[in-house]
Amino acid sequence: MNRIKLLVKIILNIAILGGGLYFGYQKFQEYFDNPWTRDGQVRAQVIQVSPRVSGMVTAISVVDNQAVTKGDLLFEIDPNPYYIALSQAKADLKREEANARGTKIEYDRVKGIADKNMGAVSQRDLNRNRVNYEKAVAKIEAYKEKIKTARLNLSFTKVHASVDGYVSNINFQIGSQAVANQPILALVDSNSFWVFGYFRENMIAEVKVGAPSVVTLMAYPDTPLHAEVESIAWGISHSDGNAGENLLPSIAPVFQWIRLAQRIPVRIKLDTLPENVELRFGLSASVLVYKNFENKEQ
Repeated sequence: MNRIKLLVKIILNIAILGGGLYFGYQKFQEYFDNPWTRDGQVRAQVIQVSPRVSGMVTAISVVDNQAVTKGDLLFEIDPNPYYIALSQAKADLKREEANARGTKIEYDRVKGIADKNMGAVSQRDLNRNRVNYEKAVAKIEAYKEKIKTARLNLSFTKVHASVDGYVSNINFQIGSQAVANQPILALVDSNSFWVFGYFRENMIAEVKVGAPSVVTLMAYPDTPLHAEVESIAWGISHSDGNAGENLLPSIAPVFQWIRLAQRIPVRIKLDTLPENVELRFGLSASVLVYKNFENKEQ
């Protein structure tokens, strides 16, 4: 009886080992039969947040690496100079409106005289008064636009997140001088993550747009991610032919016996992520693309 039990146990162990070896062989064979690269990287859209106006930073509402949602306040710039500019524009408008009323009264007076007696007022005086009034009306419109600009600049003193994402690289503090259109922090768009797989050029012919893929992140080696090929790059930067010393072409040496294959970026779109996976810009990844994906889907 003990021998039978021992024999059954040995058979079960052999079956389990055989099944494991078969499964391992199948997975290993996938990497021979399909394009595969360990040279992959997680990427995302990174927004360089720049203030639209210059001024001293008076408040910072976030900390480095904080998650934010679209519309959240990031930081504030001293609004006082822009309040003053708005008040000045309003005062200029009132002054010009008063001036326009005066020129309108004078123009109406001269025009009324001319209507009663064409010879009492010269055409030159009539034209001059009409032009003065039209200039005053035009200045009113210009000052109204200045008020709009001043209000807009005042609103720009509060900088908000334009997308959902993660704040990164906050290297300023309260009291720092923010300069208009100069990046002051980075915002990683949390809804824009993708993976670039850099495949050898001799594999590209087997990579098709829409092909299902498997992405394995080095940070989560036990959690393969389902994905598909979104696009394939049409070109890469070439180092040969650029101007070098004395403006002569800089030509890279050619290895006669060993030619290294170029790497072509393939953009991979990720499916819904498992709850335990958090993507970060720059994570290393391995990418496998199924070349016979039509048959695989069947």
